[in-house]
Amino acid sequence: MKVILLEDVKSLGKKGQLVEVNDGYARNFILKKKLGVEATNKNINDLKLQKAHEDKLAKEQLEAAKALATDLEQKEIVCQMKVGEGGRTFGSVSTKEIAQAVKDQLSMELDKKKMVLDEPIKALGVYNVKLKLHPQVTGTLKVKVVEK
Repeated sequence: MKVILLEDVKSLGKKGQLVEVNDGYARNFILKKKLGVEATNKNINDLKLQKAHEDKLAKEQLEAAKALATDLEQKEIVCQMKVGEGGRTFGSVSTKEIAQAVKDQLSMELDKKKMVLDEPIKALGVYNVKLKLHPQVTGTLKVKVVEK
């Protein structure tokens, strides 16, 4: 019997795959636990439409991430940091503070978990912060750290 999997099944296949299984296995396990549906013409067409829709959404998300990356590369945000005697700084600028500055200055929501800092920002100056906007798209944001 041919079955379209609705969820990943260990040692059988991934979600959305069309697999051939024994009739008893299909009736007693896969269909009973709603891990898959029988591969009728209607279900196969539905699967094709669903995959086309998912591909379209993935393409739109990729384009949006590329557009956001090019938009952010042209912008710069300013973070303030306390400085003591001799130009020594107190603490460091974290991704949380950068995300808050982006929200305040650019009116954009950026997830702090998508920001990649090679090392903590502990000095005044201009830094490039990498942003993982999409698995295929990485952008950069200029962060200028100034004295408070």
